[in-house]
Amino acid sequence: MEEKRKNKRLDIDVKVEIERIDEDNITTVKYMEVDVVNISKTGLAFRVPDVKFEVGACFDAKIQIWTKETIDTVFKVVRVNELDNGVHEYGCIFVGMTDTDALKIEIYQLFNDVQ
Repeated sequence: MEEKRKNKRLDIDVKVEIERIDEDNITTVKYMEVDVVNISKTGLAFRVPDVKFEVGACFDAKIQIWTKETIDTVFKVVRVNELDNGVHEYGCIFVGMTDTDALKIEIYQLFNDVQ
């Protein structure tokens, strides 16, 4: 299968809380914690049981990275896979992140590659 990602994804244990942003600015999902599969400077993949979001759904997210800093970002779901036992895996792209925060992720990737 051809690799479509522009940036290397990194398996990482980070804490992410998401809140859905609807078209009418009505929040249907208050902050919930999700299981991050991997992350890059341009996107992330996460899993969550018993909750289904559609492609195109946007979320405000707070990502607590390895340095214990919190990155505030907005991401959009671009892929949904249904796994076993009602778990869904979502592939997402960041649509709102500062260059500084993206650089923090990239620096961690470089550091991780050296080890």
